[in-house]
Amino acid sequence: MRMYDIIMKKRNGGELTREEIRYFVEGYTKGEIPDYQVSALMMAIYFRKMTEAETYELTMAMAHSGDMLDLSGIRGVKVDKHSTGGVGDKTSLVLAPIAAACGISVAKMSGRGLGHTGGTIDKLESFPGFTTALTRERFIDNVNRIGIAIMGQTADLAPADKKLYALRDVTATVDNMSLIASSIMSKKLAAGADAIVLDVKTGSGAFMKEEKDARALAEEMVKIGKSAGRTTVAVISDMDQPLGRAVGNALEVKEAIDTLNGRGPEDLMELCLTLGSRMLLAGGKAETEEQAVEKLRDAVESGAALKKLAQFVEAQGGDSRAVYHTELLPQAKILLPVPAPQDGYVSHIACDEVGICSLILGGGRETKESEIDLSVGLVLHKKVGDYAKAGETLAVIHANDRAKAEQAAQRFLSACTFAESAPKRTPFIKAVLSQTGGA
Repeated sequence: MRMYDIIMKKRNGGELTREEIRYFVEGYTKGEIPDYQVSALMMAIYFRKMTEAETYELTMAMAHSGDMLDLSGIRGVKVDKHSTGGVGDKTSLVLAPIAAACGISVAKMSGRGLGHTGGTIDKLESFPGFTTALTRERFIDNVNRIGIAIMGQTADLAPADKKLYALRDVTATVDNMSLIASSIMSKKLAAGADAIVLDVKTGSGAFMKEEKDARALAEEMVKIGKSAGRTTVAVISDMDQPLGRAVGNALEVKEAIDTLNGRGPEDLMELCLTLGSRMLLAGGKAETEEQAVEKLRDAVESGAALKKLAQFVEAQGGDSRAVYHTELLPQAKILLPVPAPQDGYVSHIACDEVGICSLILGGGRETKESEIDLSVGLVLHKKVGDYAKAGETLAVIHANDRAKAEQAAQRFLSACTFAESAPKRTPFIKAVLSQTGGA
């Protein structure tokens, strides 16, 4: 088998076989096939697309390119949740404790953020002492004891995906539905969960700006999960403005704690109930969506979910006192209110621009080596549809540098659009796609 023939076959619109896909994935992972040939193949795939069968085979080849995490030592159905990312997305910090309090085993691998804010691991490190550097034995033991464990993604998990993504990133071949879906799902399948719940974002702050593209990606990933024998559900949710009101690592942790105390933003709670109900159904802890939602609400109202967060933080070396005393979380020295320049309804907030505000303040990474300031970010006082009078606070910037605070304030102001009448409300949850996989 020759790489040249595989490139030419795809260039001419042919369908690659399982053997051909495994040949190039294995060869590239081992360093036996050069970048320039795989670049040519990625471009051929970009223009000629992949069939459903090819996409599945590519996903499985990448999933099996390194370790396949064995979670058989964990009792019960293991349910994983994945988000395609957005601004202010602290969902896992709320959802994992609520689901665990309802009896779901949440064994999750997460990464660090590269972009406007940190990833789930960065946010959790707002708790002093918290670590995700767990051995696999401790990871499994923590899930069995308290229902949750989150560890950092190992270099041996889907290494082909890391190499292919880095190559696609510099060859203008990222934006292909099959390549995106296989990249996400290869890591989820390698991580060993029995069921996968996907939160696919759409809007100005999401990777998929258009709802039709988000739906297409969701459908593609659900099909892959079905073919792999995993129960897979995809929820399409709005990311045309930040999720909740807090953007920034410790600020998002505080908002997650507020939500577990029953005082969280409406949109964040709606998302957690939608995703959580699917987790409970997939894990056999509820028979109907209504029953699942009732159990999730009970876990919050009884305090069981908040207690579960404290247990989880403590089990991974963190100071659980911060769960009950959020003033122990990192705090910025400068609080700068951003006043409304006029009377009117907030008709639009450019979500990606809000993310850049956080990045300016130091809340995200421009490179993998960047140091994150966990205390900085912004808290929105007005969201789309809210009325503001001139001079009223739209948001508060949390910063440790006055010049950066003022720069972020101006950037935030330019991201807001005002109108004389309230904008038309659109559903926050756009769709739920499911397809149950057989064992």
